[in-house]
Amino acid sequence: MSVYSMTGYAAVQSSSANQTLDSEATLETNTRLGVEIRSVNSRFLDLSFRLPDELRQAEPMLRELLTAKLKRGKVEIRVALDSNAASSLKAPSPMTLQRLGSIEDTIKSWLPQAGALSVADVLRLASNEDKKPHDHSEELIKLSKKALKDLLSARQREGGRLKLMLTERTAQLRVLSAQAVPLVPLLVEQQKNRFLERWKEAMNLPEKQVLPEVAQDRALAEATAFAIRIDVAEEITRIASHLDEIDRLLEAGGELGKRLDFLIQELHREANTLGSKSTSLEMTHISVDMKVLIEQIREQVQNIE
Repeated sequence: MSVYSMTGYAAVQSSSANQTLDSEATLETNTRLGVEIRSVNSRFLDLSFRLPDELRQAEPMLRELLTAKLKRGKVEIRVALDSNAASSLKAPSPMTLQRLGSIEDTIKSWLPQAGALSVADVLRLASNEDKKPHDHSEELIKLSKKALKDLLSARQREGGRLKLMLTERTAQLRVLSAQAVPLVPLLVEQQKNRFLERWKEAMNLPEKQVLPEVAQDRALAEATAFAIRIDVAEEITRIASHLDEIDRLLEAGGELGKRLDFLIQELHREANTLGSKSTSLEMTHISVDMKVLIEQIREQVQNIE
């Protein structure tokens, strides 16, 4: 399966001519239906709809369509319905004008200060009266499916880029882990030599004189205790295990954002422990570099579904 980002955008439009015959002329209406879907990252699936009043009843159908394919993300779907009637300036029928005049007289009898109907008002009201409701449900669902398919493709492409970036970062973390492994025995040996040098200084022994056996044993004990205190083998092992799991999830794909987020937290904890055990500048630099990479991974994981 692929890795999907929660960020994506898709828009589709359709233009169709609907013809309706009446007693006076042929009414030709060009209706353009547009569907736009955009999504950004979110912990859960958060849907919002912006629909014209004529299509409010389609919201449950659209919600069912989106929830079947999307699992996480803040998703907004906009639907636009634009109509251009070529007959909008058609002369109103006498019956319509009579009705408008009667309504106007009734209103003025109750509201003497009400203004008279303008020509534009008459044309608009007559046009609305002639309009017949058109069911756009079938076309809307068709366009919505296409828009959703395009959105999923966009999220898949973005997910592929995220996967590549995350794989590069995990490889860099493995390199840093490998650099940390040989530092511990080197630091232990340095600690042992420093103890022996301090012993010589305290005893005022000549440079080439061999230290007593008790000093050798004490130096070994000090080095052992120091090695136990700074040992990071367990942290390195857990970091490698977490990186293996991250790579496995990225390769498997699917819904992995929350699991990756948990693994990133564990990686950050191990990198912190690595830094707290550090007794050298080299180990400290490795810990800091690790945390920088882990933070970069964490920021991008927030966008994965």
